[in-house]
Amino acid sequence: MMICRHKEAKDPILENRIRNHAKRYGIRTVAGQEILYHCTSHRPVQDVLSCIRHRRSLSNCENLLKPNALHELIGADEFLNIFDDDPASVQATVEIARNCSFRLEDVRYIYPEEIHSDRISVVEYLRELTHRGALQRYSGRPPEAISKQIERELQLIEELEYASHFLTMHRIVEWCKQQDIMCQGRGSAANSAVCFCLGITQIDPIDMDLLFERFLSRERDAPPDIDLDIEHERREEVIQHVYDAYGRDRAAMVAVVIRYRIRSAIRDVGTVLDIPASELQRLSKQLNSYGSIAPDDFVRAGLDPSLRTHCLLAELSNAIIDFPRHLSIHPGGFVFTTGPIHEVIPVENATMPNRTVIQWEKDDIEAMKIFKVDLLGLGALTQLHRCFELISQHRGIDLTMNSIPTDDEQVFAMLQKADTTGVFQIESRAQMSMLPRLKPEQWYDLVVQIAIVRPGPISGGMVHPYLRRRAGEEAVEYPHPCLASVLGKTLGIPIFQEQVIKLAMTVADYQPGEADQLRRDMAAWRRVDRLERHREKLVSRMVAKGIKQKFAEQVFDQIRGFGEYGFPESHSASFALIAYAASYLKCHYPAEFACSLLNSQPMGFYSPSTIVEDTRRHGVRILPIDVHFSRRDCTVEPCRESTGGYALRIGLRYVKGINNKEAKSLESTQIAVQSIEELMHETGISKATVKKLAEAGALRGLAANRRTALWMAHGIRTRKEILPTLENSTEFRSLSLEESTAWDYRSTGVSSNGHMLQHYREQLRAQGLPDAKTVNNMPDGRRVRFVGAVICRQRPANASSVVFMTLEDETGFVNTVFWPRCFERYSTLAKTLSLLGVEGTLQVASNVVHLIVDHVWKPTDFSLWKDFRSRNFH
Repeated sequence: MMICRHKEAKDPILENRIRNHAKRYGIRTVAGQEILYHCTSHRPVQDVLSCIRHRRSLSNCENLLKPNALHELIGADEFLNIFDDDPASVQATVEIARNCSFRLEDVRYIYPEEIHSDRISVVEYLRELTHRGALQRYSGRPPEAISKQIERELQLIEELEYASHFLTMHRIVEWCKQQDIMCQGRGSAANSAVCFCLGITQIDPIDMDLLFERFLSRERDAPPDIDLDIEHERREEVIQHVYDAYGRDRAAMVAVVIRYRIRSAIRDVGTVLDIPASELQRLSKQLNSYGSIAPDDFVRAGLDPSLRTHCLLAELSNAIIDFPRHLSIHPGGFVFTTGPIHEVIPVENATMPNRTVIQWEKDDIEAMKIFKVDLLGLGALTQLHRCFELISQHRGIDLTMNSIPTDDEQVFAMLQKADTTGVFQIESRAQMSMLPRLKPEQWYDLVVQIAIVRPGPISGGMVHPYLRRRAGEEAVEYPHPCLASVLGKTLGIPIFQEQVIKLAMTVADYQPGEADQLRRDMAAWRRVDRLERHREKLVSRMVAKGIKQKFAEQVFDQIRGFGEYGFPESHSASFALIAYAASYLKCHYPAEFACSLLNSQPMGFYSPSTIVEDTRRHGVRILPIDVHFSRRDCTVEPCRESTGGYALRIGLRYVKGINNKEAKSLESTQIAVQSIEELMHETGISKATVKKLAEAGALRGLAANRRTALWMAHGIRTRKEILPTLENSTEFRSLSLEESTAWDYRSTGVSSNGHMLQHYREQLRAQGLPDAKTVNNMPDGRRVRFVGAVICRQRPANASSVVFMTLEDETGFVNTVFWPRCFERYSTLAKTLSLLGVEGTLQVASNVVHLIVDHVWKPTDFSLWKDFRSRNFH
């Protein structure tokens, strides 16, 4: 039994009680200390974390906190002095320490062997499936190169005993196909011919000359990483299938430790310090997602930074940044074991029903060389599947990702204009700014497009040289003749991770083991020191080969950028397949594209209102929510006045406060109901839901206008009410178009009546304020004043504190740039307003328009303006 001494009043009583129990039962006592922090100065942090854990404020913590600061980590001499009167207990402690000989290296992990019906080994079965798949992929005649690559991969898979891992992924993919669930492997797995032939990935690694060693090698000494993207709304079906197939006792999901960032720290610490929630919210709006809090942030929030409480808030919040906050579940990581999983890894039940989660993160799994399977939800696959179904249902055209033509000129013309709102991977501000400059003309250009707007190429200064060479403004040259085969596809400029690794092996003489270590160190982006140890080796070896020092330094800068976030070619190619398919659908089937996108929310970069407005600008008619026509999901309806012959009907799912069950029951009202009261009693929906429908304008046809419908809804008598039904003959004045739009946004977040700003256009024009379309057609250097809704705020880590904001009106977007000094000057307005007035100078180059802001103001006289929710500092 353990005896602890912390000079607390209760210590002698507890120690006496423990010694009596030990003597009575013949148990030895052990000397020990309750260690809560490594040094005394961290006691306040420990106290705050204790309050957070117990959900108490500091003023109401009672006996939860320790009465002194004697719970620090102490040395051996001090420990002996504390227990100098009890050497027997100290000796027992020493004996326990000596007997604690367990090492993590002693844990032996064995991947469970896949079971199959034939009496052959798993390796033979994998070989059979792979060759069968090769015949299907290549119409019965696999090229010699693919056959040689398959054989090389299979030999290595057998040598490393990874066959069962590949069979597991094949089994999951085949089950998804049987259930009509779209899925696609990505990441380094796309470098493998075996994965391609098994149907796990969709990229031909031989055709694209991908680097297999990035996926699997002898030197890697780590299990292969296979990521499988699955329709996000059906991923849970796949997860439960895995549990059913392998058992909850042998399969579990990987954990993620959620750590404190400044906003969550402010919220939790502020609650402990009894700071009002309104003040904490005001303060949070002044902060970035990453970083710390400073006195100026308090000033901008209208708070006094010198107050003792505020000083403590800043000090303690900054102190717990990156501390573990709680345990969550990895987006899709699964581990499998041969025996009961709890014998290898600690396990617990997840908060979500029917899920088991281990208590280790993915880095722990990798360190223990435990195989992980990633089953990731991807909204873009959900959207594509739904769009294909809509096209088949309404037009009788059956499309798949494989049947879409990859050389459609209209699609590439659309991409070159950056008309990509809602298109997977190429819809962000940065991607839209790159598209008119890169001017994609074929599918592989999209592979480059997706990868080039990343910290790796940007940090390495590779973007502008590539664009100049692509435009014919700069000759294609190679730093060394041997690099032509490595950099040929990207005009002599390294864009992808695989190219950097090949480059290191080709001109820096990296051996396979060194190259794999470089790959690992690029992946460990939080550990900058791990990459720095490659600098001297890479640069000196490249210079010795005759490569210019400047280029060698640029390559290393790019490697550091890849450490933050860079795309391998295989990963980018997998995403380019989806991006092109989405582009094709947006180009040729705009109504179905928008409908499937709205029905797949939440996903993507933009809000539903932005998607609806973009669809309207493409000539698609937007139809309002109506209980007589709307289903739960958005739908398309034949319409001659609409581009493509179909209009978009907003679904009941967008009425705020209505659950799925009520929306489904309302679908039955597409039969003729004659009154609001009949609607309520026929469907069984609540009176509160009827009011929500009235506010959203969904009861058109059952009342003269929206106000009247809301009055009638209030007057309906339910079975629980004894009051008589109110007189429904009263009629109210109809809402104006501006008021209807405001009510739409308040009750549904979208509107069939258009953008709110279109109702203020005359007012804005009278003030000399142009619309977005006009701004985007102005020349370089023009001074501009503009008012728009803020839909996105970004401060990229590699942009030297420059802030990019996208403003929207009924005609489109205006991309704005705030230099650090300007943003600091107007930070309160720029961070908090949803309707923003900006003034600055246009910068126009290669059909890309940016407004360089130097003045900000708050627009007035917009009485019905409803705040938009923007994406902030992602």
